[in-house]
Amino acid sequence: MNKLYKTAVITGISSGIGLALTKKLLTENFNVIGTTRSGKLDDFSHSNLKVIPLEATNQESRENAIKEILAITKDIDLLVNNAGIAPDAFSNQPDFDSFTETINTNVTSVIFFTESLLKNIKTGGKIAFISSSMGLLKNAAPNGTAYRLSKNAINMYAAMLATRVIDEEITVTPIHPGWVQTKLGGNQAPFTTQDSADGIYNAILLNTASGKFWDITIPGLD
Repeated sequence: MNKLYKTAVITGISSGIGLALTKKLLTENFNVIGTTRSGKLDDFSHSNLKVIPLEATNQESRENAIKEILAITKDIDLLVNNAGIAPDAFSNQPDFDSFTETINTNVTSVIFFTESLLKNIKTGGKIAFISSSMGLLKNAAPNGTAYRLSKNAINMYAAMLATRVIDEEITVTPIHPGWVQTKLGGNQAPFTTQDSADGIYNAILLNTASGKFWDITIPGLD
């Protein structure tokens, strides 16, 4: 990895938004440490990319991932929490098992992964959470109980975290990535993963009000 470049840590880079954002950051002269469940990335490699294994809901896996990250670098400019699931996104009836899995993956593991790296985020650094407008109260709907609640919780955590790291001048931003052509969004979605990655990158670069929700599809904070 190039010591002159900034360093980003991104979870969930095996496909979709995570992979597109990884490629975007690499073109913008970032060193990237990305996570996938297997610790591998098919059909893509880069000299400034390190891929490590992370099973987000497994505490031992999470601890090992943290150790691997800190063995590579002690100074992180950007942390992007991207990994997440949405098994109930189109269901009106919550299921106990998928509800529990969603909350553990999208909330609990995200919070404790972030907390484990918090002291290594550089002064003036940035923390981004790939959230969703489905987690906003004004967008309440009958479907996707666990997914909506998980994103609502992350939006609140981001707002709370922003108040804790204000003295370190760390910007915390929950970001709606748009309706994107992924497994969840489907082919009918208006945004490609590259469109979304560009929007997320621009949101990260902007001097956004820390803790405020950012929607890349509209010009301003929500």
